[in-house]
Amino acid sequence: MDISDIENVILFQIEKTNKTAKQYSQKELDRLNLGITVDQWVLLKIIEESNSTSQKEIALKSVRDPASITRTLDILVKKGLIIREAIPNNRRQYNIQLTQAGEFFVRQNMPIITEQRKQSVKGFTEKELTLLSGFLLRIQKNMT
Repeated sequence: MDISDIENVILFQIEKTNKTAKQYSQKELDRLNLGITVDQWVLLKIIEESNSTSQKEIALKSVRDPASITRTLDILVKKGLIIREAIPNNRRQYNIQLTQAGEFFVRQNMPIITEQRKQSVKGFTEKELTLLSGFLLRIQKNMT
């Protein structure tokens, strides 16, 4: 494979795939009038899976910088989907939790997300998906 052509560079292909997937998912969320971005969904799902978590943990899990996390969390608070609870004896951190509306929103829309995920791996066998996951994890490890 000639890696002098950008289209053949694996990291470029990964980035292009990520952007294509994000654009597809956002179009679907917009088409369904969910009033949420892909990035907002990702944070809601991380919070839902963690039950209660700090902003720092959310940033680590989402692989996003803390400043953009703060802005997105502010939007989710305004939408009534999450709350920030002060951590006793720590004025700099908060526990982030879903509100009842946030829990309902995630539960109600998870089938839509599941269908989008199925679409993204359509035509792959379980073995291929396992191999692909392993390859991607290996690239991540190589880069850290």
